[in-house]
Amino acid sequence: MDGEDRGGWVYIMADRYRGTMYVGVTADIAARVHQHRSGTGSDFCARYGLLRLVWAERGEDIVACIEQEKRVKRWRREWKFALIERSNPEWRDLSGLLG
Repeated sequence: MDGEDRGGWVYIMADRYRGTMYVGVTADIAARVHQHRSGTGSDFCARYGLLRLVWAERGEDIVACIEQEKRVKRWRREWKFALIERSNPEWRDLSGLLG
C-alpha cells in the first residue's frame, strides 16, 4: 500500500466569505466535495448550504489527518479565517481545481 492509499485530506467548506464553516476529513477529496455539493455529504453542510471548498490540506497519513481535523475544529473562528486566507484570501471555491 503506498502513501496515496493511506493518505487523506483535511478541508473546510463554507457558504460565503467569512460565513459558516465545516471542517472535515476524507481520503477522497473530489468525491467528498461532490457529496457535499449534492446534499449527501453531511447534514450540517446540507442544512447551511456549504457548497464552497475554501481550504484543503493533503496529508500522507489518514490518522494524522483525523488528528488535524479534530484540532482545527477546536480552533477559534478567527484562526480558521487566517488559515483559509493565507492561501485563499477571497474565499474562492477551490473544487474546480480538483480535477
